[in-house]
Amino acid sequence: MLTRTDLRSSRLGPRELAQALPRAVLDVTAAQAAVLPLIEDVRSRGAAALRDAAERFDGVRPGHLRVPAQAIDQALSDLDPAVREALELSIAHNRAGHAAQVPTERTTEVVPGGAVTQRWIPVRRVGLYVPGGLAVYPSSVVMNAVAAQVAGVEQIALASPPQAEFGGLPHPTILAACALLGLTEVYAVGGAQAIAMLAYGAHSQDDTDRADAGGEALCQPVDVITGPGNVYVAAAKRAVMGAVGIDAEAGPTEIAVLADAGADPEYVAADLLSQAEHDPNAGSVLITDSPELADAVDAALERRLSATRHRERASSALNGPQSGTVLVRDLTQGIEVANAYAAEHLEIHTADAPGVARRIHNAGAVFVGPYSPVPLGDYLAGSNHVLPTGGTARFAAGLSVMAFLKPVQLIKYDAQALKAMTPALEVLATCEDLPAHGEAARARQG
Repeated sequence: MLTRTDLRSSRLGPRELAQALPRAVLDVTAAQAAVLPLIEDVRSRGAAALRDAAERFDGVRPGHLRVPAQAIDQALSDLDPAVREALELSIAHNRAGHAAQVPTERTTEVVPGGAVTQRWIPVRRVGLYVPGGLAVYPSSVVMNAVAAQVAGVEQIALASPPQAEFGGLPHPTILAACALLGLTEVYAVGGAQAIAMLAYGAHSQDDTDRADAGGEALCQPVDVITGPGNVYVAAAKRAVMGAVGIDAEAGPTEIAVLADAGADPEYVAADLLSQAEHDPNAGSVLITDSPELADAVDAALERRLSATRHRERASSALNGPQSGTVLVRDLTQGIEVANAYAAEHLEIHTADAPGVARRIHNAGAVFVGPYSPVPLGDYLAGSNHVLPTGGTARFAAGLSVMAFLKPVQLIKYDAQALKAMTPALEVLATCEDLPAHGEAARARQG
């Protein structure tokens, strides 16, 4: 079923390997041409542009761009108790996992009387984006909001597309997740227009908007924007980067499974399918040195695909150029291929899976062994599911508290410490032909 790429006789280097592997194509540059006028429209017309965009792209004209507090409260009251319990468990696990990421302030005495203190300061205000579209993602509310809250961010604004089915409000499960997390500044705004609103703010249009915003501008600009979205959201994030910080330009989701002959083909097939159901452009890649396992996984996928709810969507993904099986000579080559692919999600189904995982350098997140499937990380593992896609795990990391923290150094030297450093400082200042630098230190010598 999966298209096969046979690398058993190849001697490709990392760059050539990366080019030979299945990969989804994400043309953010082309999408920018479509989003730039929309971003400028939001900057100039504010709430009016947001309502026009919602009518055009979401098929509904929201009565409230900022979601009323009572709608958020009502969504939580109406939430299925089982869903509430699962979300609360996800929140608790993610708080524990993200708390472990918070760095500790540390002071280093460089010389007697001279010290540098490393501080970690949260940004003041962040914007979180939670997509709509083919699925509902309360888990993305959890992943983004918990990381920001644990980092110590004071103000959190969240945007999610308005839904015609729900009277122009975001999906009620999204709103219920916001309520569980104490998020009260929530906007029924989607797509590139949401990114523009968060980056540049949006002024009020009429009394409804002013009431929504407590008499102020509808939305104030944020410092950092995080959260996944489609290619237009990615293009908008690229366009506003510099005015604000962003986490990443997320592409279609992807999974790679590195497996040997001892892997359970049913587990592997189930996990490949779990990502394929996200999106017709999702990537599902098996890396193995066992043709027999590859055959068994294909057979299992055929059976599972025929019974799954989103079989048309999943079939498009599994049969697309972004998915396939890669045959390798041995585990060593399999690890080389996995590092070249740099998957968003990488599962290890091999003997000594923990040892193999330690040899992986490029992956958004690594799932070790047969009982650590990617969906566990999507919801309850305590890790973050907002991860780098499209091979960017070579240099980028998943969302964490670090996305919301700024490292700032405090430098404090006393008179004696500065005096001891002045001769060397003057030498370096003279070397760079910046004599006033040396004079600034010498002026303090009395």
